[in-house]
Amino acid sequence: MSETTFTISELAREFNLTPRAIRFYEDQGLLSPSRNGLQRIYSKKDRVHLKLIVRGKRLGLSLAESRDLIELYDPTCRNKKQLQAMLDAIDTSSMRLEQQLKDIQMMRDELIEARTRCLKALQENES
Repeated sequence: MSETTFTISELAREFNLTPRAIRFYEDQGLLSPSRNGLQRIYSKKDRVHLKLIVRGKRLGLSLAESRDLIELYDPTCRNKKQLQAMLDAIDTSSMRLEQQLKDIQMMRDELIEARTRCLKALQENES
């Protein structure tokens, strides 16, 4: 029985990525397709890795964090280490996002205040 394989075009279409992005992940050592001449042939494992990379990106994880999670994959221990690392990465990303939200709100408040001062100054100049 032959193993299911994927072309770069199929994976690009499935994950809404460019082939260039997939080649970048390969250059970073996150994917390791076999070759048939010049054609890359991706395995189920490569597809799972790509899925984790895309999911990690959506969750705000860095490529290094995604790499760490991929390297922790160990089905012999039910992936406890990988799952704990994923929880830690999610918590870190969530805290980072919370801080960004606070920073954005602060900037928004400052913009509103600056706008109010400008409008007041314009009104005083017209009087």
